[in-house]
Amino acid sequence: MMQKDNYDKIISFLQGASWAIVLLGALMTFKFFILFGTYLAIFLTLLYIVFSLFFILALDAFSVNKKRLEESKKQTELLEKIYSKETNF
Repeated sequence: MMQKDNYDKIISFLQGASWAIVLLGALMTFKFFILFGTYLAIFLTLLYIVFSLFFILALDAFSVNKKRLEESKKQTELLEKIYSKETNF
């Protein structure tokens, strides 16, 4: 039970840190490339944001898959109990 809590805490922390990195990185990218032109700076900033959001989605997928695995284990356990009751008759 404690390991589950730690895993969820780590994923939540990484998701929060990822959002901070996206925001700060977008600002830094824009400020760095504004010297080369506004359109280029906006384009590269949006490109950075899109790639960063894929990483956030990947972290979210880890969380969803972990929850799906836990539910599958519960369902398997219940099915095994039902099966064992049916075969004992």
